[in-house]
Amino acid sequence: MKSVSKQKDIARIDQESKRTHGWYVRVRYLGKTHSKFFSDKKCGGKDSALLSAISWRNDTEKKIGKPRTDRHVVTVSNTPTGVVGVRLNEKLGRYEVSWIKEDGRQGKTSVSVAKHGKKKAFEKACEIRKQKEAERLSL
Repeated sequence: MKSVSKQKDIARIDQESKRTHGWYVRVRYLGKTHSKFFSDKKCGGKDSALLSAISWRNDTEKKIGKPRTDRHVVTVSNTPTGVVGVRLNEKLGRYEVSWIKEDGRQGKTSVSVAKHGKKKAFEKACEIRKQKEAERLSL
Protein backbone atom coordinates (compact mmCIF):
# COMPACT_ATOMS: atom_id res chain seq x y z
CA MET A 1 0.00 0.00 0.00
CA LYS A 2 1.22 3.53 -0.76
CA SER A 3 2.34 5.80 2.01
CA VAL A 4 -0.34 7.91 3.66
CA SER A 5 0.67 11.13 1.90
CA LYS A 6 0.60 9.55 -1.57
CA GLN A 7 -3.08 8.61 -1.79
CA LYS A 8 -4.65 10.86 -4.40
CA ASP A 9 -7.89 12.57 -3.33
CA ILE A 10 -7.66 11.12 0.20
CA ALA A 11 -6.72 13.18 3.25
CA ARG A 12 -6.15 12.16 6.86
CA ILE A 13 -8.17 14.01 9.49
CA ASP A 14 -7.16 13.83 13.15
CA GLN A 15 -9.07 16.42 15.13
CA GLU A 16 -8.65 15.64 18.80
CA SER A 17 -10.94 18.45 20.01
CA LYS A 18 -13.91 16.88 18.19
CA ARG A 19 -12.66 13.29 18.60
CA THR A 20 -12.66 12.94 14.82
CA HIS A 21 -10.19 10.50 13.31
CA GLY A 22 -10.42 9.07 9.83
CA TRP A 23 -9.98 9.55 6.10
CA TYR A 24 -11.75 12.14 3.96
CA VAL A 25 -12.16 11.34 0.27
CA ARG A 26 -13.00 14.02 -2.28
CA VAL A 27 -13.34 13.10 -5.96
CA ARG A 28 -13.80 16.02 -8.35
CA TYR A 29 -14.77 15.50 -11.97
CA LEU A 30 -16.44 17.69 -14.58
CA GLY A 31 -17.31 20.38 -12.08
CA LYS A 32 -18.92 18.07 -9.50
CA THR A 33 -17.52 16.94 -6.15
CA HIS A 34 -18.25 13.59 -4.52
CA SER A 35 -17.02 13.20 -0.95
CA LYS A 36 -17.25 10.85 2.00
CA PHE A 37 -15.62 10.48 5.42
CA PHE A 38 -14.38 7.12 6.70
CA SER A 39 -14.14 7.01 10.50
CA ASP A 40 -11.43 4.86 12.08
CA LYS A 41 -13.89 3.78 14.76
CA LYS A 42 -16.70 2.76 12.39
CA CYS A 43 -14.34 0.98 9.98
CA GLY A 44 -12.42 -0.97 12.64
CA GLY A 45 -9.18 0.99 12.73
CA LYS A 46 -6.98 3.37 10.76
CA ASP A 47 -5.84 0.83 8.15
CA SER A 48 -9.33 -0.56 7.53
CA ALA A 49 -10.69 2.97 7.17
CA LEU A 50 -8.00 3.78 4.61
CA LEU A 51 -8.75 0.63 2.60
CA SER A 52 -12.46 1.53 2.63
CA ALA A 53 -11.64 5.07 1.51
CA ILE A 54 -9.48 3.81 -1.38
CA SER A 55 -12.16 1.36 -2.47
CA TRP A 56 -14.88 4.04 -2.35
CA ARG A 57 -12.70 6.47 -4.32
CA ASN A 58 -11.97 3.89 -7.02
CA ASP A 59 -15.63 2.80 -7.25
CA THR A 60 -16.82 6.42 -7.38
CA GLU A 61 -14.35 7.30 -10.14
CA LYS A 62 -15.50 4.30 -12.15
CA LYS A 63 -19.18 5.17 -11.60
CA ILE A 64 -18.80 8.80 -12.76
CA GLY A 65 -16.45 7.95 -15.64
CA LYS A 66 -13.30 9.57 -14.27
CA PRO A 67 -10.10 7.87 -15.49
CA ARG A 68 -8.28 6.07 -12.64
CA THR A 69 -4.83 7.55 -12.32
CA ASP A 70 -2.61 8.75 -9.52
CA ARG A 71 -1.52 11.63 -11.71
CA HIS A 72 -3.25 14.98 -11.41
CA VAL A 73 -5.98 15.42 -14.04
CA VAL A 74 -7.69 18.77 -14.59
CA THR A 75 -11.11 18.58 -16.24
CA VAL A 76 -12.54 22.06 -15.72
CA SER A 77 -11.04 25.15 -17.31
CA ASN A 78 -10.99 28.49 -15.55
CA THR A 79 -9.85 30.27 -18.71
CA PRO A 80 -12.13 32.07 -21.16
CA THR A 81 -10.88 29.74 -23.93
CA GLY A 82 -12.70 26.86 -22.25
CA VAL A 83 -9.65 24.63 -22.75
CA VAL A 84 -7.63 23.47 -19.75
CA GLY A 85 -4.03 24.71 -19.99
CA VAL A 86 -4.62 27.11 -22.90
CA ARG A 87 -5.09 30.84 -22.41
CA LEU A 88 -4.96 33.89 -24.62
CA ASN A 89 -2.46 36.57 -23.63
CA GLU A 90 -3.73 39.50 -25.68
CA LYS A 91 -1.06 41.85 -24.35
CA LEU A 92 1.70 39.64 -25.81
CA GLY A 93 -0.35 38.47 -28.80
CA ARG A 94 -0.11 34.75 -28.15
CA TYR A 95 -1.84 31.67 -26.83
CA GLU A 96 0.02 30.30 -23.84
CA VAL A 97 0.03 26.55 -23.25
CA SER A 98 0.90 24.90 -19.93
CA TRP A 99 1.01 21.32 -18.68
CA ILE A 100 2.56 19.20 -15.95
CA LYS A 101 5.66 17.24 -16.95
CA GLU A 102 6.44 13.66 -15.89
CA ASP A 103 8.71 14.94 -13.12
CA GLY A 104 5.91 17.11 -11.69
CA ARG A 105 7.29 20.42 -12.95
CA GLN A 106 5.28 22.75 -15.17
CA GLY A 107 5.94 22.86 -18.90
CA LYS A 108 5.08 25.97 -20.92
CA THR A 109 5.15 27.19 -24.50
CA SER A 110 3.25 29.69 -26.61
CA VAL A 111 1.86 30.08 -30.12
CA SER A 112 1.99 33.46 -31.87
CA VAL A 113 -1.30 35.00 -33.02
CA ALA A 114 0.58 37.38 -35.38
CA LYS A 115 2.35 34.48 -37.08
CA HIS A 116 -0.57 32.02 -37.36
CA GLY A 117 -3.74 34.11 -36.99
CA LYS A 118 -6.03 33.82 -33.98
CA LYS A 119 -7.98 30.71 -35.08
CA LYS A 120 -4.96 28.71 -36.25
CA ALA A 121 -2.89 29.73 -33.20
CA PHE A 122 -5.69 28.53 -30.92
CA GLU A 123 -5.92 25.21 -32.78
CA LYS A 124 -2.13 24.72 -32.57
CA ALA A 125 -2.14 25.56 -28.86
CA CYS A 126 -4.94 23.05 -28.19
CA GLU A 127 -3.09 20.36 -30.14
CA ILE A 128 0.11 20.95 -28.15
CA ARG A 129 -1.80 20.74 -24.87
CA LYS A 130 -3.57 17.54 -25.94
CA GLN A 131 -0.28 15.94 -27.00
CA LYS A 132 1.56 16.88 -23.79
CA GLU A 133 -1.28 15.61 -21.57
CA ALA A 134 -1.44 12.33 -23.53
CA GLU A 135 2.33 11.87 -23.11
CA ARG A 136 2.10 12.43 -19.36
CA LEU A 137 -0.86 10.13 -18.77
CA SER A 138 0.46 7.27 -20.93
CA LEU A 139 3.60 6.74 -18.83
